Formats: sequence, structure tokens, C-alpha cells
Amino acid sequence: MIDVEKILIERGAILKGHFLLTSGLHSDTYFEKFRILEDPRLTERLISTVIDKLREFSPDVVVGPTIGGVAVAFEVARQLGVKAYYAERGESGGRVLRRGFKLKPEDRVLVVDDVLTTGKSLLETFEAIKPFGAKIVGAFVFVDRSENFNAGVPLVSLLRVKVKNYKPEECPLCRAGVPLVKPGSSKGTNL
Repeated sequence: MIDVEKILIERGAILKGHFLLTSGLHSDTYFEKFRILEDPRLTERLISTVIDKLREFSPDVVVGPTIGGVAVAFEVARQLGVKAYYAERGESGGRVLRRGFKLKPEDRVLVVDDVLTTGKSLLETFEAIKPFGAKIVGAFVFVDRSENFNAGVPLVSLLRVKVKNYKPEECPLCRAGVPLVKPGSSKGTNL
């Protein structure tokens, strides 16, 4: 059995500090998934540990939101031998399937992402799939740091971990004056 948390620590993928997450929440822990995704062999190895569970969903297509979900979707689809589609940000918010990606009503879709906090990216991806009438059969994420997320489909993760997330107005790190960092931004600096 692979110790996913140990690998994340060794790769420098678990950061401690005061972070502004994509969800808008603050946290003392950030998962830098690109320390894993930068290594295709490691990404392949980690996904291979759950691929049999994902195969049980019998998906025809794997869909992941841009950006981190693209690499995850590609590798999951490659190991399953199915197509990989990507849900991009829409012009008026949410996510859409572009680039000629079309689903059929009989398609079984597995939705994947990198890190789950509030589930917004997954839910937006579900919404992008809805107009096609395809069936969403499950979801997969590398790290599930959510608090009781329920999308109405089975969820598989490599690592489930409890991490404190705070609404900005309730953040003790802000009150303590700890500098806020927005990782992954073009600035990547204190806010």
C-alpha cells in the first residue's frame, strides 16, 4: 500500500502557513498538487492504486476541470482506456465543454479533479455535463480536504485529510496578523 501522505510530504506538496484558497476560504494548509503532477511516473503510480475502483464505474469518458483536473483526467482516462474531456471556465461563469467535446446521453462519465475543498469545481463540471444528458457515475480526487461534501455520486480519493478552512471574516490567522499568501497565482505573494 502506498503512503500518499508521506509522498506528498516528501515532494513538498503539503505547505503550512496562511493561504487564500481558490474557493475563497483561508487555511493553514495548502496542497500543491503540481509537485505530484510534474512527475508523470509518480502520477501514473498513484492513480494506479485506485484504478480498479474507478474501473468499477465503467466510464466511457473522464471529465476534469481546467487546470489541475486536466492532468488527472488525462492519466485516469489513459489507464482506463477511455476518452478525456476538459471543462473550461465559461465566459459568464461556471464551466463548459468546448473544443468539440460532445457527450451522448448513453455516456457514463467519471468526473475527476486534483484537490477537493468546497466541491465548486466538481459541481461546475457536473453542470457542464448536464445539457448532454450523460450519466455521471462517480468522482475522483487526489486529495479530499472537504467537510462532508456530497455530490450525490460515489467519491474516491487517494487521500482524505481533515484540514481547517476558515471564512475570511472568521480566520484566526488573519486576526493574528499572519501574512496571507495566494499560491498558484501569477503573483504567488503575500496579499
